[in-house]
Amino acid sequence: MLALGKQFEEIAAEIQKLYNSASSHGHLEQIEATLGRLHPVETAIMAMPARTVAGLGVKARHAAYVMSEYWNGPIDRIDWDARAVRLLIEAVCESAGTPLPLHGAPDAER
Repeated sequence: MLALGKQFEEIAAEIQKLYNSASSHGHLEQIEATLGRLHPVETAIMAMPARTVAGLGVKARHAAYVMSEYWNGPIDRIDWDARAVRLLIEAVCESAGTPLPLHGAPDAER
């Protein structure tokens, strides 16, 4: 699971760099190819059971990546379901000792 987590982090970082580049439109094919590489890693993370706290952290970081819109605003301004998921993901990441994979600090928005 940890190896999958590392692969996920590396590929997600590549995608973020491509999106952040000044000419992301020129990188569309590269973004799509990189997303294609990410998909099997994400599928494997979701399919594999977490047998350790660190493995659970990998799953939580992936969930945070997939549900990143839950961190777009202050926690008191998102719906109840989103708040429950966000707080669960944050608690798991904190327990696992892994930071959230998001830009900005969600704790500052509370």
